[in-house]
Amino acid sequence: MSAVLKPGAARIRPMVESDLDAVHAVERGAYDFPWTRGILSDCLRAGYSCWVIGRRGLIQGHGILQIAAGDCHILNLCIAAEAQGQGLGRKLLGHLIEVAIERRATICLLEVRPTNRAACALYQSAGFNEVGIRRAYYPRGKGREDAVILARNL
Repeated sequence: MSAVLKPGAARIRPMVESDLDAVHAVERGAYDFPWTRGILSDCLRAGYSCWVIGRRGLIQGHGILQIAAGDCHILNLCIAAEAQGQGLGRKLLGHLIEVAIERRATICLLEVRPTNRAACALYQSAGFNEVGIRRAYYPRGKGREDAVILARNL
């Protein structure tokens, strides 16, 4: 099954401070262990490449990219639970990769929960390959979950 954007083209724009409440709401609705508003704010203040995606003025997702020394690291890619499966994640991922290429990164890294099958499939279809495991990286209900480290040459 391929994701198709619903009517009303999604727009991507830089995240700004006034977006943080909406971004945090998306984060809380999509994850059992969401980033805090403070972490999201710190990413903006640190100068990371922070983006939002949405339609008709409604923020439906966000992406945060760190670029340094020729590498980029996708720190967060999140789509609102009710907007998943509409192609927004694929569009935002493509945008983050374009930004990394424009800024001369040569490799892109990210971590993903192996239990997040939709995200794993998205990253695989975008050319990412497994390069390692981070043991006990993510919190979960009881204990911790490993992260799969994925990479893609740009």
